[in-house]
Amino acid sequence: MINLINKIDEEPYVKLYKLYDNALESGQSNVEAMLIASYSNETNEVDARYVNLKFISSDNFIFFSNYKSPKANQFNAHDQISAVMYWNAIDTQIRMKAKIHKVSKEFNNKYFTNRQPEKNAVAISSKQSIEIDSYEKVINNYEKTLETKNLKKCPEYWGGFEFTPYSIEFWQGNEKRINKRELFVKNEGKWVSKFLQP
Repeated sequence: MINLINKIDEEPYVKLYKLYDNALESGQSNVEAMLIASYSNETNEVDARYVNLKFISSDNFIFFSNYKSPKANQFNAHDQISAVMYWNAIDTQIRMKAKIHKVSKEFNNKYFTNRQPEKNAVAISSKQSIEIDSYEKVINNYEKTLETKNLKKCPEYWGGFEFTPYSIEFWQGNEKRINKRELFVKNEGKWVSKFLQP
């Protein structure tokens, strides 16, 4: 589930809210799954991974990660990203372009305090993407953290990222492949919409 807070009445977001409701009503699983593509200055490569979108607050999309992870380093070095969501239950793809940055410590602390202890133990115990000898050590680190650490205290190396799209495209499939594509681009503070050929 995605937490929709501080809803706004701008056209692309009204459309997004409606599609989200339709996806839930149609039984969409993993509705919060979102692909984030970023650029690595170190390797001169584009990288991508799925994250869990937790909030859409006003026009901000928020997810959480380890601040020392490869993706966090990529965001810090090159703040332009692309994001994609696909809800197969309603055959709809949402493509976005945006600039990304960290959320406030206050937001991180409040969110972390209210999470399940088991989830926090994973966040505290994992040095995300760092090589480890075995999966058993991952489990051991987790179990030790669960028993010995303060699971309400948000670590400095964990928190949220948020982005505000300047481009949102809604792709809706058609059985005859006459797919509907509507693009919204923000120009000088106003959204301009247009339709694209399939």
